Order: sequence, then structure tokens, then C-alpha cells
Amino acid sequence: MNYSREVEQMCCVAKGPKHGPAPIPEEGKWVQSKEIKDISGFTHGIGWCAPQQGACKLSLNIKEGIIEEALVETIGCSGMTHSAAMAAEILPGKTVLEALNTDLVCDAINTAMRELFLQIAYGRSQSAFSEDGLSIGAGLEDLGKGTRSQVGTMYGTKAKGVRYLEMAEGYVTRMALDEDDQVIGYEFVSLGKMTDFIKKGDDPTTAYNKAMGHYGRFDDAAKYIDPRKQ
Repeated sequence: MNYSREVEQMCCVAKGPKHGPAPIPEEGKWVQSKEIKDISGFTHGIGWCAPQQGACKLSLNIKEGIIEEALVETIGCSGMTHSAAMAAEILPGKTVLEALNTDLVCDAINTAMRELFLQIAYGRSQSAFSEDGLSIGAGLEDLGKGTRSQVGTMYGTKAKGVRYLEMAEGYVTRMALDEDDQVIGYEFVSLGKMTDFIKKGDDPTTAYNKAMGHYGRFDDAAKYIDPRKQ
């Protein structure tokens, strides 16, 4: 260790109490986090790319500093999905510090990792007060039974009004309008369920019809429109 001349000439002053780090909540315990292995928890982080054309939601399940589970969800450019595939393979098994300093290819995923690291290092995790945290596999619960990301895609113009394109339930096939042309419901098809039905042997038409549903006062509509063509 090199010291400047000024420091070398200083006399020593004894240090008083050794205050450790403030304890943070981790999986139902209060932990004084001093090393990476002291970090545990399940949490989410949101990131965005430099031109802000896309975004990433990153969910990590961390046990004793090691990433045991990663869920990478992206929306935006097509390249992000391929970067997400790489990140989901790269992240598990790394420490959170390694992950913070790993090139995850996409700006949005890298930013999400940074934001998530800040949360987990300060004890702001989803599992902060859950005894023993969440089991490995908890990330899939965010996706629901169809194991698909919940996405909302809506479009609107002043001239022609709103168009519902995708809801949490699935792909919107028709919108229901009342006598005043106001939206009162919509019809959707759950693509995840439809695909599962086809994999189990149903023909596409049967699977399509079985995976269809509607919301709101759909049956009371004065007319129905295809939001992608009308």
C-alpha cells in the first residue's frame, strides 16, 4: 500500500465502535450483507435500451449470491428476443456480481440487470419477508398456465379511436361495440392454450374454438369489428 507523505506524517487516532452494515430483509431474516454470498432473494428489474425502442423485465431467484433461476421477458426489436435467449443461458450459475459485469448483449437486458442488482443489494426483493424465500421455479408463476408472457398491445388514433390487439388473456379477435360505437367487450383466443390443444391431438379449428373466450358485455354488442382490419 502506498501512502502520500502527508498521510505518513499523521499520528494514529484509534477507531471506535466498528459499525457493520445496516441489516436488510432477506427471505424472512435480517442480514448484514458483507459479501456477495450474503445476498438471497427473488426480485424483478426493468431495463431499456439506449434509443428506448425496447424494454426488458428480468426476474432472478438468487440463493447465497448465486443466480439459480432467470426469467427474461423482452418487448421491442427482434434482436432482443435472441439476446434474451443468450441471457437466459448465461445468467444461471453466476454470482450477482459476475452477472452485473457480464455483457448480456442487449442494452435493455444489461440495464435491467443493473436495476435488479440495486434492488437486491438494498434488500428490496419480492421475497424479503418470505421465510426461506421462493422455491426455484417461482419465476414461471408470472407466466401463468400457458407459460407465456402477459402482454398488452393497444393502438389508438384521434380519427378512428382505439383498437385492442392483445390482452393478458390472449390475441384479440373481435371488439364489441354498443349503439354509440363505444367498446363494451372483446373476444380473444389464448394462443398458449390453443397450441397445447394441438399438441395433444386436436385439429387446429377445434383447438382454436376451445381456446377462445370473451370479456365484458360481449354478447350485448350492436356490432363487432376485427381490430386489425376494420
